[in-house]
Amino acid sequence: MEAGRVADALPREELPPRVLRSELLLVLALSLGASALSSLISFVGALTRPGGLGEQAAKLNGSAAPGRPWLDLAWQLFGITTALVPVALVAHLLLREGAGGLRSMGFDRTRPWPDLGRGTLIAAGIGSAGLAFYLAAQATGFNLTVVPESLPEVWWKFPVLILSAIQNSVVEEVIVVGYLLRRLDQLGWTPMASLAASSVLRGSYHLYQGIGGFIGNMVMGVVFVLLYRRWGRVGPLVVAHALLDIVAFIGYALLAGKVGWLPTA
Repeated sequence: MEAGRVADALPREELPPRVLRSELLLVLALSLGASALSSLISFVGALTRPGGLGEQAAKLNGSAAPGRPWLDLAWQLFGITTALVPVALVAHLLLREGAGGLRSMGFDRTRPWPDLGRGTLIAAGIGSAGLAFYLAAQATGFNLTVVPESLPEVWWKFPVLILSAIQNSVVEEVIVVGYLLRRLDQLGWTPMASLAASSVLRGSYHLYQGIGGFIGNMVMGVVFVLLYRRWGRVGPLVVAHALLDIVAFIGYALLAGKVGWLPTA
């Protein structure tokens, strides 16, 4: 596994387990842990609502101010920017620890082309299998109909969708792979236990999509953890995740209502 460069200006600290556990819980409570709880509540609501899961919709990237495009754009950019704050917090914590910040998990510009190439291959493999699994889960009633975008037809629609996809990928891969695995390793968790924790967490904050969303993303989480353990870099995972979301968001915007195989709300 490739080691990140260590920040020379800061001494390396050995943080006690109690501090590591508290820090980890706080970071998750401010980010994907809170999303997992919110997703669980949403899933319970969908289960207890009249009608099957397949008859309901999970909507992403909707308008924040219908009929007011400039205000809507401001809210979209505000949401994307503030969602990245936990990543900045993780970078700060790792720098203070003396671990070299996000470079310690391979999120830097030292290997752009290998990261891009590997990420593209991962996205191609997971994307095709993931789409087939989603269509099957939705058709059999295990998943809600996912509506990746419902933005108005304005000039900033596609740039915002791309920025949203990049934000999702950075937050998830930095926190649920790079940071989480580092802290669990420091706490003495076995590699198998860390893999399970990371993949279950990833599946949990996708529960709002239904059982299919949980299972599909948990399997994706297993693959991503194994690749991270092999390469020591989240860079390819960020590229892969961003490409998957960009294709999903923009593909839905272009194809919804025009092809019969794509479920729409």
